[in-house]
Amino acid sequence: MLQYLLFDFDGTLFDTVEGITKSIRYALNKRGIDAQLESLRCFAGPPLVDKFMEVYGFDREDAEQAVRDFRERYRPIGINECRVFPGVKDLLGELREAGYTLGIATSKPQPMAEELLRREGMLALFDAIVGSRETNNNSTKADVLRAVMEELGAAASDSLMIGDTKYDVAGAKLCGVGCVGVGWGYAESGELEAAGAEFLAPDLDALRELLLRFRRG
Repeated sequence: MLQYLLFDFDGTLFDTVEGITKSIRYALNKRGIDAQLESLRCFAGPPLVDKFMEVYGFDREDAEQAVRDFRERYRPIGINECRVFPGVKDLLGELREAGYTLGIATSKPQPMAEELLRREGMLALFDAIVGSRETNNNSTKADVLRAVMEELGAAASDSLMIGDTKYDVAGAKLCGVGCVGVGWGYAESGELEAAGAEFLAPDLDALRELLLRFRRG
């Protein structure tokens, strides 16, 4: 029976795109590179080192320095440029009342995720939170998903990943876990389907119905 719901953070629980894209642009500007904020939405969610290498062709050393520059703005300013998606907090409460165990598997540094959850009074909704290492923001989704499952004592057959991008789907597949792709996050059109998400929830009501139906069996 499905027992463990493992949530992504950026784009699934919190709308963090403003702070992330503005801080990415800050890091790029230090290198004489300018970019439209809309083009930087792809940085919201995945490991930043990998994304700098993929999008701008940085080598690992330059990408790791770019992440440090990103944090110069993100830590004091960008972290506050976010909000919980409407209705998410209430849904999490409903899922706990239905008997689910909730966890978070995020590429965001764990202390930052915990800080935002604490600020919104949401920390106690989760039994385990695992994020990337603060030093490099380069843990893969599979890394953090395996870690949170280990902390919870969760088997793959009893677990479900809920996320908004292909990285969540790919990480879940590597761990043998099913994945629900949500439609209000940062994926491009068709991305979740192409990645092979087993379930799609276009909005919060659809996600609620899906997860509560699983609980009812």
